[in-house]
Amino acid sequence: MVTNVDVVVIGGGAMGSAAALSVARRGKSVVLLERFAAGHSMGASHGATRNFNIAYQRPEYLRLVSEARALWDDLALETGVQLLDLVGLVNHGHLDVLKAIHHSHQGFGIKSSFMGPQEAMDRWQGMRFRSDVLFVPESGRVRAADALMALRQAAESKGAQFLYETPVRDLAVLGDDLVSVSTDSTEYRATRVIVTAGAWTRKLLQGIVELPRLVVTQEQPAHFQPVGSTFDWPSFNHNPDPGAGDDDYWYSPTYGMLTPGEGIKIGWHGVGPVVDPDERSFTADVAQMEALRRYVSDWFPGLDADSFEPISCTYTSTDTGNFILDKFGPIVLGAGFSGHGFKFTPAIGRILADLADGIESPEIFRAPGSR
Repeated sequence: MVTNVDVVVIGGGAMGSAAALSVARRGKSVVLLERFAAGHSMGASHGATRNFNIAYQRPEYLRLVSEARALWDDLALETGVQLLDLVGLVNHGHLDVLKAIHHSHQGFGIKSSFMGPQEAMDRWQGMRFRSDVLFVPESGRVRAADALMALRQAAESKGAQFLYETPVRDLAVLGDDLVSVSTDSTEYRATRVIVTAGAWTRKLLQGIVELPRLVVTQEQPAHFQPVGSTFDWPSFNHNPDPGAGDDDYWYSPTYGMLTPGEGIKIGWHGVGPVVDPDERSFTADVAQMEALRRYVSDWFPGLDADSFEPISCTYTSTDTGNFILDKFGPIVLGAGFSGHGFKFTPAIGRILADLADGIESPEIFRAPGSR
């Protein structure tokens, strides 16, 4: 059976859902195809919370996160679902970088301020600091699982069709404005296809689009349980300075936030083993988890470092850490979110819909050699 549609979205995580919503808002017909069940844990969009972190230095990201904040608020109002918890975000380590971020914030009218380590420990008594802290009060958490449901609800209310457990079997470019996407039961023909397939991007587009390097890793954060702490946990980022510990991992950035009902999520940023997404073990590396346990013991007196539940997810990363939001003929690509994309989701959906309409993305997000 052949079905004609304006746009097909391949991949039903956060970015694909946001793209489908943005396309549907423009009055176009859109079908989203997701190979796994709704809410699956195979990729990068599952879990209850993500950091909403606006501690960026580059203007492109500050503009994007400011847009995303407004769009999250609009989506919450539209669906009646709370999506952001603005509990603030604490950043420490690499003070020179934090000073540059603070300077950029001033240029964008974003509130952030420094406090000394003792003042910060008095305020957040379950955390330890050894250098000045940059606090960003209008940051916090995204309710990630609720956000996925809200994006779908809003998109379907505008006519988008979400099809789960519907793997794509074939993708073919038939012309400048014609793409064929085949599933087990249907061939969809569309003027544009938006690919947001995460760790499966290269497998899906092999031989169709020449992609820059994308590295898929299995990341291994964990939820740790608070002990005797009554303060409100902020979200946090930490770039340990050299000499902070004996493990190589200790020199990698960490991040974390409260996940209500589960504990405090803490993880290394982008140090997991390279994996094939179809052959993941989902089992945490013993040495890495032990290093994380020691890190928590040293830096978080308000947590029980021996009481934790490991988590498994994937990063799909570019060499620069910048996203790929670009167009290759009739194929629009959103990829390489490098472990920091979720907060930007609704703004990324807007850019992907723009690309489908022929509007170029900012240069920082274009694939090398695509122009």
